[in-house]
Amino acid sequence: MFPEAVPTPARAISVAELALRLGSERPPLVAEILGPQHFASGHLPGAINLPLEGFAAAALRALPDKAAEIVVYCASSTCQNSDMAERKLASLGYTNVSVFRGGKADWKATARAFGVSDNLTAGNNPPSTRHQRLKTTKRS
Repeated sequence: MFPEAVPTPARAISVAELALRLGSERPPLVAEILGPQHFASGHLPGAINLPLEGFAAAALRALPDKAAEIVVYCASSTCQNSDMAERKLASLGYTNVSVFRGGKADWKATARAFGVSDNLTAGNNPPSTRHQRLKTTKRS
């Protein structure tokens, strides 16, 4: 008998560390793992929308570099979508994925800027243009 493989826990990133990384010269790719309506109502700066429905195909299109630094998040610490997305990305061969477990709730609680968009889904926002179409607003 072989011992059962135990999944490696996902790397977690705090709100402070994520804010620092987003302001760096080489920020991570950030993906919100909620539906389009939640994404359109506000998301982390520069984020793309990768809902769980159709996730694998959308991720492969939107995130071609499997070694790139990627951060996934969802609504709050009780939302499991980001953990599911991290496991799916790992199974697809992505090697540098972190989970921002606090999600939108923690980001908003620290009065950080939110992005607001009309249509920045994984299929509609190539990385080279997603920042140009992002409007940021301060939420309290």
